[in-house]
Amino acid sequence: MTRKRVVIAGLGDVGVLTAIRLSRHADVVGISAKPALVSGQELGVRLSRPHDWARDYWIPFDRFRRLDGVRTVQAQLTGVDLIGRSVCCRDEDGRIITEDFDALIIATGVSNGFWRRPTLQSAAEIGAELRAAHERLAASGSVIVIGGGAASVSSALNLATTWPDKRIDLYFPGERALGEYHPRIWNRIRDRLTDRGVGIHPGHRAVVPGAFLCDEVTTEPVSWSTGQPPASADAVLWAIGLVRPNTDWLPRELLDDRGFVCVTPELRVPGHRGVFAVGDVAATDPLRSSARNRGDSLVANNVRADFAGRPMRSYKAPARRWGSLLGVQPDGLEVFFPSGHSFRFPRWSVERVVMPWIVRWGMYRGVRANDPLGYALRG
Repeated sequence: MTRKRVVIAGLGDVGVLTAIRLSRHADVVGISAKPALVSGQELGVRLSRPHDWARDYWIPFDRFRRLDGVRTVQAQLTGVDLIGRSVCCRDEDGRIITEDFDALIIATGVSNGFWRRPTLQSAAEIGAELRAAHERLAASGSVIVIGGGAASVSSALNLATTWPDKRIDLYFPGERALGEYHPRIWNRIRDRLTDRGVGIHPGHRAVVPGAFLCDEVTTEPVSWSTGQPPASADAVLWAIGLVRPNTDWLPRELLDDRGFVCVTPELRVPGHRGVFAVGDVAATDPLRSSARNRGDSLVANNVRADFAGRPMRSYKAPARRWGSLLGVQPDGLEVFFPSGHSFRFPRWSVERVVMPWIVRWGMYRGVRANDPLGYALRG
């Protein structure tokens, strides 16, 4: 029997995991604007400790053992022919590439600030971008972090931990940050922020400069629509959650009114057999939580079920977000549960058990050792 071809549009966190799960069951083609997995996770670690972040979250595709049978194409997606069942993309030389599919999995994610963009980049360009953001903040005596989500809270704490002599201030619009998590989690992290000298400023809604969408670190004073006087710092980090789905290449009929891909509970795109969406780009629930709750496993199972004519499973979204919020800290890795409780892995167990065995072997099915792209970070 001829093996089916699956095209995975987007090889970020969820796309790579989906490709790994399907690699032994179909001919898989992954299309990515990057030459590697460049995760959108752990912004705080990325900015404050880029070498540590690169080791765990910037991984060339050829280091994944289970991607050996997956053909990866570095190109920018430009369109899809749902009747002819093919996708089009353009590589860095401007050449048009067409890939046919029996099943298409849309996993192109979202854009969110300078750390999550769908632009074509080489390894050198990724490294230069990492280095520039880190050096920009390292040279600043004071930093304002704007936003009440996980990215902003993690950034404030990691910056304060790495540079305890800097003045770090966190501003957010609500009474508390981390509104999508259990209140107990914010109470715990607020204490850690305070212990590290971070100024906490609730009830501040920033006036976003009209000509930019938080795609750079700025220096101008920040004004507030909530009436407080402007605030100033050497650097302003905008992490206010202005996500934009990477769906410009898709027909409007597939999208909801915000541009996310409409899906059924089985993560199928309605009206188009063999077309699925998963991750931050999929309109599964208000939190678009299939990116963080094993949506990769479910969509891979459902693609195989579709090929075999078997019933598919349905995705059930959690009511609250959960997981690691702060990344690995000097005292280990704390994982928060939907109930608001947490468990901390000691630092030694993160280095000897969690990353090598649970993540690299358990999740990724084997990652080859290699230089963590330090050459690119050094320039």
